[in-house]
Amino acid sequence: MTTVGGTVVGTVAFAELPTPVGRFVLAVTEEGLVASGWDSRPRLKDLVEVDDPGRTAGAVAELTDYFAGRLRAFETPIDWRFVSPTPRQVLQALHRVPFGTVVTYGELARRAHSSVPARGIGSIMGANPLPIVVPCHRVVAGNGLGGFSGGEGVETKRWLLTHEGYLQPTLLDL
Repeated sequence: MTTVGGTVVGTVAFAELPTPVGRFVLAVTEEGLVASGWDSRPRLKDLVEVDDPGRTAGAVAELTDYFAGRLRAFETPIDWRFVSPTPRQVLQALHRVPFGTVVTYGELARRAHSSVPARGIGSIMGANPLPIVVPCHRVVAGNGLGGFSGGEGVETKRWLLTHEGYLQPTLLDL
């Protein structure tokens, strides 16, 4: 990675994998995972796409193991450089929320030592560039699941929290 005229220039490799909650896309730079999400490849300014399956292999293996129930903590390095300071502070605190547990929006703000109100935390969750690995599905409202903008919305959040053992399966899951 280099800087040209104050602009960060680097490369990004993409991988796609089927999951129980839909097709998932990963973007990995020289520094680490920079983006993930459902269906489409994110547009990453100043990064040139390269074909490098070796670069994405670790993140793909971890997500495969997560969905197979063999992984509880992601170790894939994260490239945080495209996340502005306040959201980064909140998302880094979220990254430390353990598998199978949840926090409320207000609790996440406290853990991040942030003055962002709960509603603002919700906006940061909705813009999370790294869902599942940075587990925004583990943030809930004080009176229920709250929202979720990935996959099929709240149903995807419910599936992920059931997969992690936080929610009990329903008859629909059997």
